[in-house]
Amino acid sequence: MLGFTRALRAAGIPVTQDRSQGFLAAVALLGLGAQRATYVAGRATLCAGPDDLERYDQVFEAYFNARDGLPRSRPAPPLPTFSELPATDETGEGDATDDEVVRAMASATEVLRHRDVASMSAGEKQRLNAMFATLRPRPPMRRTARHQPWHRGDVDASRTLRASLRRLGEPAEIAWRRRGVRPRRVALLIDVSGSMSGYADPLLRLAHRFTQVGRERRGVVETFTVGTRLTHLTRSMRLRDPERALVAAGETVPDWSGGTRLGETLRFFLDRWGQRGMARGAVVVVFSDGWERGEPALLADQMARLHRVAHRVVWVNPHRGKAGYEPVQQGVLAALPHIDDFVAGHSLATYAELVEMVSRA
Repeated sequence: MLGFTRALRAAGIPVTQDRSQGFLAAVALLGLGAQRATYVAGRATLCAGPDDLERYDQVFEAYFNARDGLPRSRPAPPLPTFSELPATDETGEGDATDDEVVRAMASATEVLRHRDVASMSAGEKQRLNAMFATLRPRPPMRRTARHQPWHRGDVDASRTLRASLRRLGEPAEIAWRRRGVRPRRVALLIDVSGSMSGYADPLLRLAHRFTQVGRERRGVVETFTVGTRLTHLTRSMRLRDPERALVAAGETVPDWSGGTRLGETLRFFLDRWGQRGMARGAVVVVFSDGWERGEPALLADQMARLHRVAHRVVWVNPHRGKAGYEPVQQGVLAALPHIDDFVAGHSLATYAELVEMVSRA
């Protein structure tokens, strides 16, 4: 039963822990012998609204492989075959008609990957939330001062000599070593001001993916929100369920959809956390559109400090990938001289490119 709830969550239905417990209690009360009772109990406890019912039926059918008693969906109309396409003449122009037959159809998932997340409907955002699970960030690696055994590289004289002494001076197999590697720290600074309200939810889901995959691979990911003040969100992002993590983040951040004081919040970040070690040698990613209410000179000074401390500074602007964009905001102009990468961040496809860029940093 818990596997079924996880399958629903992967399909885009927001199944929380409370709904899963309610579903288990209902199934225990009705019994597992009646399949129709299990189906009705799931619809009553796991679906949040009418939009989830059709998806619930599809997942129930695929998971339990049962059709008896389930409402059947209307079959989709068949696509036109090659023989049904309009014939062309010897010139290759064909008969021109007002209603042209579509000869190629793009995948709905692929179209959704390139859509601006701020312009999506509620149903599209729900599908997009499930697609965040396809992102697999890899922590960037750095070389350490210590060496580790390896099958090639430099000769490990100490280990080779000890192996020879264990053989009473007889020649032993040569041991090799290389410089060790360990994950590099990643710091995410997410702008949650009013101008970034349409992107705050997807960016926090992206930070949640960075945190969860980083924990699996022993990486360290720190998440902050910037606006009129700085808020540390790493503890909320460590919750495994993304819905619970976003609810915890919403209860922690006090300045949702407020103003933007990037210079002051960056100075506070560097004074309290960054310069002492959290940003030193780390990959720092700033998610912001650059609308600054404070002094641009202060932002430029703090970005210069951050660039001296961090290994790499990446600025993600949701408007960067749109046609006709020009960096005219005062915050962006002040920060550009101290940025290593200035990239777009308005769709799932751009988030996937950002994940690859951070892993290679």
